[in-house]
Amino acid sequence: MSEPLSTLKIGDEPINLTQVLKRAGWVQSGGEAKSLIGEQRVFVNGEVELRKRRQMKVGDVVHLEDGPSMELTTGD
Repeated sequence: MSEPLSTLKIGDEPINLTQVLKRAGWVQSGGEAKSLIGEQRVFVNGEVELRKRRQMKVGDVVHLEDGPSMELTTGD
């Protein structure tokens, strides 16, 4: 059974995937985020994402393999 979709407010500032994972509290450090991405355990919009510095935008959905999912929203 999957967990419900949560949201993360990112506002208008540019943000990359490693920063999203840290801000969501899913990892403690950038190194941990990079490891998860390198192990192909992070999905963006339903596809495995290997780019650590992928620029994220409002509406993107991030999912951890066998873990939580979240949608990026505006800071309003």
